[in-house]
Amino acid sequence: MPDRLVLFDIDCTLIDAHGAGGRAILRAIKDVYGVEGELGDYSFHGRTDPGIIADLAALWGADGRGDVDECITRYVDLLRREIDGGEVETLPGIRELVTALAADRRALVGLLTGNIEEGARLKLEPTGLYSLFKVGAYGSDSALRADLPAVAVARAETLTGRRYAGKDVVVIGDTPADVECGASLGVTAVAVATGRHSVDELAAHAPDHLFADFSGWRAAYDAIIG
Repeated sequence: MPDRLVLFDIDCTLIDAHGAGGRAILRAIKDVYGVEGELGDYSFHGRTDPGIIADLAALWGADGRGDVDECITRYVDLLRREIDGGEVETLPGIRELVTALAADRRALVGLLTGNIEEGARLKLEPTGLYSLFKVGAYGSDSALRADLPAVAVARAETLTGRRYAGKDVVVIGDTPADVECGASLGVTAVAVATGRHSVDELAAHAPDHLFADFSGWRAAYDAIIG
């Protein structure tokens, strides 16, 4: 019975989809809401897909036009085209790390991501790793990132019949939001600087473990399994 619940973020933690998700969201907002604009200092990182859509539609003056669910449907169609025509890069050490954890009976490997569930599947299937993630919480479960750890824990407990609490839950991601989203549950936070945040920026949020990347995946594996 797995006694460690290991939850990975997707974008810039597991993979680099080279902007496919961002392009699909921006085009979907234009198609459904009829608005577009500059991002300024707005960042997609650490947010959920529905939250991004609602934020940018409001920022660009949609004024009640359009619908988030309709926009999500359009986004999925556009993302599928982007992924089919592009390249999803599995980040250094990820294939080895995820495969090793999935083979370890002490670990239940899952996803904790702002991507909607269908978007997560589309992004991860090209890597060949998608089937290794046995549980998840997604942006389609809540637009608020902080809600997602509890959703993932509840699903893991239903799946295994085991209780997961505190440091038995490991959240792995590349943004301060990933470090902080499980703070209320007292989880183990593992940060990796493969996204837009440097090691120093992530260190300021006091994760339990911090890596520049997972190329030395065995050290990360040991930290995660404890």
